[in-house]
Amino acid sequence: MKFCLTVIALCISLVAMTQECHSELRGTIDDFHDGSKITGATLYIESLKIYAVTDLDGNYQFVKLCDGVYKITVSHIACDTKYLQMEVKGTTTYNINLEHHIEELEEVSVKGSSLKTQTNSSQETILKSKELEAFSSGSLGDALKQISGVNSLNTGNTIVKPVINGMHSSRIIVMTNGVRLQDQDWGIEHAPNIDVNSAESISVIKGSGALAFGGDAIGGVIVMNPQRVFLKDSLFGKTITSAQTNGIGYSLSSKLTKTFAKGWYISGQGTLKRYGDFEAPDYSLTNTGLDSKSFSINTGYQTFEQGFNVFYSFLNNEIGILRSSHIGNVEDLVTAINSQQPQVIEPFSYNINSPRQDVTHQVFKAEFYKRFKTFGRLEIQYDFQNNQRLEYDIRIGDNRNNAALDLTLKTHSIKTNLKLDSNIGNTYEIGLSANFQNNFANPDTNVRRLIPDYDRYDFGIYAITDFKINDEFRIDFGARYDFNRYDAKKFYQTSRWEELGYDDDFADIVIEDLGTQLLTNPQFDYHNLSASAGATYEINENHAILFNYSLSSRAPNPSELFSDGLHHSAARIELGDLRIDQETSNRFAFSYLFSSEKLTINLETFYNHVNDFIYIEPTGSQQTIRGAFPVWSYKQTNASLVGVDVSLDYIISNHLSFRNRSSLLKGYDLDLNRPLIDMPSNNTVNSITYTNEKWLNFNAELQSELVLRQNEFPDTNFEVFIPSSNEMVLVDISTPPPTYHLLHFNSDITFDLSNQTDLNIGVSVQNVLNVSYRNYLNRLRYFADDLGRNILLQLKLNY
Repeated sequence: MKFCLTVIALCISLVAMTQECHSELRGTIDDFHDGSKITGATLYIESLKIYAVTDLDGNYQFVKLCDGVYKITVSHIACDTKYLQMEVKGTTTYNINLEHHIEELEEVSVKGSSLKTQTNSSQETILKSKELEAFSSGSLGDALKQISGVNSLNTGNTIVKPVINGMHSSRIIVMTNGVRLQDQDWGIEHAPNIDVNSAESISVIKGSGALAFGGDAIGGVIVMNPQRVFLKDSLFGKTITSAQTNGIGYSLSSKLTKTFAKGWYISGQGTLKRYGDFEAPDYSLTNTGLDSKSFSINTGYQTFEQGFNVFYSFLNNEIGILRSSHIGNVEDLVTAINSQQPQVIEPFSYNINSPRQDVTHQVFKAEFYKRFKTFGRLEIQYDFQNNQRLEYDIRIGDNRNNAALDLTLKTHSIKTNLKLDSNIGNTYEIGLSANFQNNFANPDTNVRRLIPDYDRYDFGIYAITDFKINDEFRIDFGARYDFNRYDAKKFYQTSRWEELGYDDDFADIVIEDLGTQLLTNPQFDYHNLSASAGATYEINENHAILFNYSLSSRAPNPSELFSDGLHHSAARIELGDLRIDQETSNRFAFSYLFSSEKLTINLETFYNHVNDFIYIEPTGSQQTIRGAFPVWSYKQTNASLVGVDVSLDYIISNHLSFRNRSSLLKGYDLDLNRPLIDMPSNNTVNSITYTNEKWLNFNAELQSELVLRQNEFPDTNFEVFIPSSNEMVLVDISTPPPTYHLLHFNSDITFDLSNQTDLNIGVSVQNVLNVSYRNYLNRLRYFADDLGRNILLQLKLNY
């Protein structure tokens, strides 16, 4: 009996083992991007260890499967690998989408760069992470000066505004993680409120060719690119800390990122900076310290088909302004100009006293995107910014601790764009944007408000297209329309109102007559058209040329329209003009690029004709209860700017390399037949670098910086009566400082602490020879020399 049962069980087992499953899994694999069939894709069922490959029509098939659930890996060269879970019942059909053109979509359009550019035919330069890390302790403006044609407009050494081909402030758009920065950028002593450590790379686009960011970027666009998200399970970060002798301070920045294979990610970054009084070669620069705190968090979900991003950043800067730059009247200015050193020199201190700035900036962003098969990508974004600016003057009595300027700027923005890129090589993009901005000037300062309360409304629409004619030739076109409206409430002194002739031209905006003052309601609308056209042609693997034309229009900013009073942190009276109209730029740019194994040359030329160019210049002095102050007035003219920027890199040998960055610029007032004010000096920076990977990746660089005297400048000197000497004195506010030459040294080594961790130790010496000099674009050049020697030690840990 037992024998029979054993035989039956054995037979049943043999039948089961030899049973064939008859289910099938079949389907096609299509390109998500354009719907084309993908040939040669591989599908792998892990549990059965069997493969299938798509045929010429994109079809695949698994046969003789048992019903059940299978985990399948789908892969193809140049595609993101997909991990799928499929249920098979009988004959099952499952069509799969892969993105086959990822490499083409992320194609680099500028030779010599490993990063994706923002434009095709604009003059664009990218600063990579390693280049930015060297300026972790500095500012955005300091980092951007590595690029030929980019200078800075300084108020001392901690307030640094970028200048691109002679343009600055409202003519430059700064984008941070997809958000256009809104932070009272109209003031020459208002630096961008952004931490350079928050960017993984920075794109600098000269001119207004990048219409997607705005039509008013007559100078250019600065794009702060966040860290890329990779679809894999990973945890990584970096910490950079530095200490320096000039200012006897430190900087600490750290970033940590967690990514997941399914597309989720979160990243946090924070920076602390603390410096005391900086020093010129021969004396201390009293009250020039900095206390900066910032952090940001970036999180979201990202796949090729869809995703979202939520971003928040906070920054607070407390900035001391050179004590000697606070003048009580124009006589103090004359004394400062004629003196060889500041009027106030005190022992080193970390205290930040008046005059000073206290600025807080917050950004919140929420973004969603979705791709549609064989169509394109849709993005929708909302962002909010809150900027509070406090400027403290040296005051006495009950107001000694009150800010002289207290502005709160709140901006709400929404934008959407649709990019049609299903046809590889040709793309079309359309977008809409709308902003509402409210500025509140706190009257509790007990000081006449320089900038009034106002609401601003903006609306923009654009369309751009890019055509790949062949592998060597690309062209692009774009057009944009922007509408801007100001609705302000402003008090004018009746005497000033009549002196400016506003009683004839703007009588209809007076809403209340208070005798000595008039309450007005200026409402202005501006309609701005912008356009761009460009072409890129690669002659061969070594030579390429680029041409771009851009038309841009910019509405005047609040300062240019409404300024009316003493700007305490600038120690001058600033006068806007309600008659100022928008300015219009026509910019022509041509570039030649040469690239070989050892030599790279980028030669950029441009001509920019600006109708109704808005500028501010000294026009005399005015007596106040505190004494006489210089008066700076906003004006308009027709102007031309022409320039050449050169970038050259040459590999001399396996260990030696040479670099040159040079810039020539001429700015001219066509109406008055004279040079424009505040144009950057011609300059050249040359460096020679020695590297040796065998010596712990040793690098050493000696850099020579030559800045020529600005010989072309308008004569805006004026005479003023000095009561103490009972005479008229010429105030030489125009003459630029002489040529100067500086040497800098940088060196670093890298230790591999483990397979995934390394430590970089760097030492840099700025102004090695401790040269005394003054820069034409430093607003404090009337009062003190620029910085002396600075030795900086930096430790960078990647993990």
